[in-house]
Amino acid sequence: MTSLKQFIRNVRAAKTIADERAVVQKESAAIRASFREESGDSNVRRNNVAKLLYLFTLGERTHFGQIECLKLLASPRFADKRLGYLGTMLLLDENQEVLTLVTNSLKNDLNHANQYIVGLALCTLGNIASVEMSRDLFPEVETIISSANPYIRRKAALCAMRICRKVPDLQEHFLDKAKLLLQDRNHGVLLCGLTLVTNLCEADEAEGGENGIADMFRPMVPSLVKILKGLSSSGYAPEHDVTGITDPFLQVKILQLLRVLGRGDAQVSEQINDILAQVATNTDSSKNVGNSILYEAVLTILDIEADSGLRVLGVNILGKFLSNRDNNIRYVALNTLIKVVAVEPNAVQRHRNTILDCLRDPDISIRRRALDLSFTLINESNVRVLVRELLAFLEVADNEFKPVMTTQIGIAADRFAPNKRWHIDTMLRVLKLAGHYVKEQILSSFVRLIATTPDLQTYSVQKLYAALKDDITQEGLTLAGSWVIGEYGDALLRGGQYEEEELVKEVKESDVVDLFETILGSSYAGQIVTQYIVTAAMKLTTRFSDPAQIERLRRLLQRYQTNLDIEIQQRAVEYGNLFGFDEVRRGVLEKMPPPEIREEQRVLGEATKKRTSRIAKKKVTQANTEDLLLDLMGDSSMTAPEVSATINGNQQQSVDLLADILGGPSTSSPPPQTTSPPPANNVNSILDLFNTPGNGTHQPPAHAQPSHAASVPVDLFGGMSSPPPQVSTPPVSSGPPAHTAYNKNDLQITFQLQRTANAVQVLARFRNTGSFGHLGGVSLQAAVPKSQKLQLQPISQTELDGGQKATQQMRVLAVNGPPPARLRLRLKIAYTSGSGPVTEQVDWSEPQ
Repeated sequence: MTSLKQFIRNVRAAKTIADERAVVQKESAAIRASFREESGDSNVRRNNVAKLLYLFTLGERTHFGQIECLKLLASPRFADKRLGYLGTMLLLDENQEVLTLVTNSLKNDLNHANQYIVGLALCTLGNIASVEMSRDLFPEVETIISSANPYIRRKAALCAMRICRKVPDLQEHFLDKAKLLLQDRNHGVLLCGLTLVTNLCEADEAEGGENGIADMFRPMVPSLVKILKGLSSSGYAPEHDVTGITDPFLQVKILQLLRVLGRGDAQVSEQINDILAQVATNTDSSKNVGNSILYEAVLTILDIEADSGLRVLGVNILGKFLSNRDNNIRYVALNTLIKVVAVEPNAVQRHRNTILDCLRDPDISIRRRALDLSFTLINESNVRVLVRELLAFLEVADNEFKPVMTTQIGIAADRFAPNKRWHIDTMLRVLKLAGHYVKEQILSSFVRLIATTPDLQTYSVQKLYAALKDDITQEGLTLAGSWVIGEYGDALLRGGQYEEEELVKEVKESDVVDLFETILGSSYAGQIVTQYIVTAAMKLTTRFSDPAQIERLRRLLQRYQTNLDIEIQQRAVEYGNLFGFDEVRRGVLEKMPPPEIREEQRVLGEATKKRTSRIAKKKVTQANTEDLLLDLMGDSSMTAPEVSATINGNQQQSVDLLADILGGPSTSSPPPQTTSPPPANNVNSILDLFNTPGNGTHQPPAHAQPSHAASVPVDLFGGMSSPPPQVSTPPVSSGPPAHTAYNKNDLQITFQLQRTANAVQVLARFRNTGSFGHLGGVSLQAAVPKSQKLQLQPISQTELDGGQKATQQMRVLAVNGPPPARLRLRLKIAYTSGSGPVTEQVDWSEPQ
């Protein structure tokens, strides 16, 4: 048999894949044959296992050598054990059944007199320990972690970390030992101890901090600060020096643990503020080692309850990173600043020019991060400067950036535009540069802006016409231009209203028709463009006065009456028939009224909002109950008789319809009925819920009182109940004590109760306890027993950045008798965090 070196030479000497495959198969067959012979020579077995490990690195199958690794573990020779443990770690994992055979060998070697054999066993256990192995061997690890030998102690600490991850119940066995590790003078042991403690605290924090592990280690903060201070201010130490900095690995680990212990604790944060400032100012930033320490210090500053001056120092360090020549450091700085901008916006704004310079970086990842950060910096005061820079970058940006950029610029312009003229000019520039990448939502917002700004309609149509004359390749520009020209074509013919040179020229009716003909005859006239221009051409027949041009438009429409696209063909035929009815045509093609801009139609609103949030924000009266019902059913264009027909077609009960809109029935609700009453009864049932006569016709009362759709009492234990008379709810003062109802994933909900003679006022307070995380779509639904009724007001804010708060009011009334002495609520909490959407149901009782 060949040696390992010769086998590697043979593999490397192969000139083709087939030759390499032949060498590997031949050697694999020889190894199998040697295993079958069961030679007692350990040198042969060790040679075979070594070659197996090489085959493993090549991606070959090596499962047939697992038992041979276990045989090497049983050998008394150190060379055999070393290779056997290496093979065990690589060829086995915690899911292998054969792993149970390793437990006894590990148990024996953990008690071995040779420290290096004990170290091999600890290293293997720390890599492949299963739950069963962890439970069987943790007493040995617990004993070894108190050993006098620092070599064994540090390996035992890392092994204990694996055991605690696999079996959290065993954490309590290592807590006292971990405290001793943090007091060790050996840097290696201290480093491993810090790793163990940090992991224990983070695991407990992920579980909600129920065991209070972080509280157990907070008394160690002064000693950790003392160690860190000694490391940062010490002179040259040969045994720990890394390019002039003393043990940067240990400094980083201490900073990580201080960050975990100081998070959410003002007292601990106060203790470590001074050392963080010292590390941030005294660490050499000319070398990568120093930058790693500075980065960890910045993360710690931004994650604890630090004062504003220290936070500004941290942001300035990140700003200095942006001028570093190393792309990795610049990327890290940009990535961190994106999280910081919500906490310290003014400090980040000081580095705006440096961030904008990163948009010209050759590295695409740097440009992408800088672009994301630039959009977060936009506000009312700098929108002109930043959008101008972003438009300049859009002109030379890669195509993959353009969809995001056009959307973000549209959102920024819609939110922070100083005036309507600037808003229109900005969006027009976007359409010129990247009109093909503009999303429909942004395009519709731009058209809606023009429609709702009468004093700029002439300006807009003339600018769009001039832009289309220069360039018809951008689909978004063509769509917006054709719609606006069709709607305000008469304003286009006036001309010369503005100082721009291109608008002084007179525009003739024939020029507009020629433009439409040019677009339709080009290769850029897709299906959507054709649909827009056909409709625009029909509108222009009522805007123009020249019979010759109207005839040209009629012939243009006539050409599309045989179009292959059925939608275009049908519209062209319908439009052609309208020419025989001039009065009807002029009435049908009148200018559209300005659309009503609802909050959910704005660009900065969410693309998809739940119907409940739309209803909750809409104040309704009994006089517009039918409008509310139409809104509930999702079609505001329907008439009242169509509501009844729709309900009849859906064959759903009114309770089921409203329960579905309000989030679905509760677990205690009875199952929905399979049969439904006549449609008129459905309408009556729904109208009755809003105290409206249900005789099929709407009769508004003389004194309609405003009510809130979200205030409809919802009894998840027994379906929907009719609302009590609406009364004004006074705000609950901050005096009563706050009771915690929910505290997970950085979302904390507390209740403040105030009792009156006939009701219980509840003020729910929401708070994002994290520093960087964003919580979106926060909602709270509540239910009470059947003996009570609940009025639930909408939440004040559904989007919570780090540290932000929101409130929501509830009112609980008793059906008969006084209000309950002890309030009980079933809560349904929904929100979206960094890990995805979360929905939880919680039963809460008022503390006695």
